[in-house]
Amino acid sequence: MAKKRIVVLYGGRADEHSISCISTAGVLGALDTERFEPIPVGITKDGKWIVNGEDPRGWSLDGGELPTVRITPESRPVMIDPSRGKDGFFAGEPAHLNGTDSNLVNVNDPDMHHTLTSLGHVDAVLPVLHGPYGEDGTVQGLLEMMGVPYVGCGVFASAACMDKHYTKIVLNAAGIPTAPGIMVDARNFTAADVLEQVEAADLAYPLFVKPSRAGSSFGVTKVEKAEDRETQQDRLAAAVATAGEHDWKVLIEQGIDGREIECAVLCPKAGEEPEASWPGEIVLDHQDDDQFYDFDSKYMDASASHVEVPANLPVSVLEDVRDVARRAFKAVDGAGLSRVDTFVTPDGTVMINEINTMPGFTPISMYPKAWEATGVGYTELITRLIEGVLC
Repeated sequence: MAKKRIVVLYGGRADEHSISCISTAGVLGALDTERFEPIPVGITKDGKWIVNGEDPRGWSLDGGELPTVRITPESRPVMIDPSRGKDGFFAGEPAHLNGTDSNLVNVNDPDMHHTLTSLGHVDAVLPVLHGPYGEDGTVQGLLEMMGVPYVGCGVFASAACMDKHYTKIVLNAAGIPTAPGIMVDARNFTAADVLEQVEAADLAYPLFVKPSRAGSSFGVTKVEKAEDRETQQDRLAAAVATAGEHDWKVLIEQGIDGREIECAVLCPKAGEEPEASWPGEIVLDHQDDDQFYDFDSKYMDASASHVEVPANLPVSVLEDVRDVARRAFKAVDGAGLSRVDTFVTPDGTVMINEINTMPGFTPISMYPKAWEATGVGYTELITRLIEGVLC
């Protein structure tokens, strides 16, 4: 049987560019090459799609330097003709890397016809992209227009879950609780106004101030209660400004007195009931009351934390987390996969923190670890996701 040819997209324009690269290294290393032929397509930080760049299989976090997609002398630009669907992927000449502002072409254009090489028939796309311009429905919309199957959530779920503010709106409408919070426009705010909004919403400290449409804990600040209003205003203003460097839309959320429990959801084939893994917990190993699970804890400091699956909770609570995760996945019209992050309070209440529609696939990421602990290995997991979208 002929191998199915799978375009693996990685990199991208988002802050999570390097995490996508590491995730892709893991995915390509675990891919069943007896069934699938991968076509790695990297996206540079400025949005250029390329083939024949540095092989992502060699990337890891061990060296301390985060990898990026770079144009090399062997790189060729990837050009797309949407009208040709699964046969619409081409490699251009190296000169095109600096000669065009778009990856979209018309193959019948006389200026392009003799300078493009087909990448061959593509059976499906695996977009291992995190954050904006990849996990937010933009790439999904392009693939929908082309009629190319792809792994993961569709346009609506991707867009809604990329924006934590709208995730709350959708889930609350479905009767699924989320952490109390407000949204602030970082383009136009004053310290006094932000404090007034926090007080009007009766949010309890500590607060977490975060970009609404970013991931991997970029731009997140924990704000404790100050003794006077002026100091409190300054702390909030500084936190909003930090988050605003990543997104003008900023969430200020009440800190929840509870444990952060993550659940992996899998639904490879549209229309099937989603499956939920045993929930896991990121356990911080540094005994610091002020520490929270930031970017360095996740990716740069192997001694900062470890994953426990299943989380050390009663089975009844773990089952509640699984149930809420499945309900949340269905409420946002999820497909393929998601990691549903929850808070479990001391009284056993489960509320949603956020939903990641393309969770990390790095060697230390929760999603593959949770499924491995539930009985689904890394390679089997990827195989099921791809086969679920193949026609």
